[in-house]
Amino acid sequence: MLMRTDPFRELDRLAQQVLGANAVSPAVMPMDAYRSGEEFLVHFDLPGIDPETIELDVERNVLNVRAERRGPAPEDAEMLVAERPTGTFTRQLFLGDTLDTDRIDASYDAGVLTLRIPVAEQAKPRRIQITGGGPGRRQISG
Repeated sequence: MLMRTDPFRELDRLAQQVLGANAVSPAVMPMDAYRSGEEFLVHFDLPGIDPETIELDVERNVLNVRAERRGPAPEDAEMLVAERPTGTFTRQLFLGDTLDTDRIDASYDAGVLTLRIPVAEQAKPRRIQITGGGPGRRQISG
């Protein structure tokens, strides 16, 4: 049997039982984000999350991510140690106008939620053709 003698951990456990898990420590959703070529990638660490509980929505260039982790023990079980956060995890990302929010691709593998957000066509660099005037008019490729 596993036993703990740390009185502060016991107070944390008691506070979690009385006030709920989020009252002691906020639910965390660590994230990495970067641009690779013509898309932005965002990775959220969500280990132990049932993919059915993950919700994504975009409203006015704000991406909302919501996920829920339920405790592994039945309700009537006596928890001896509860260090893994449970509950609802949320995160908001403010997306720039340069991203194509209509074509976001999401996948969940090995506890990591990955979002691929393409750069909008109007934000991609493009060549502008320059034409010259006067006699012997010719096109100059820029």
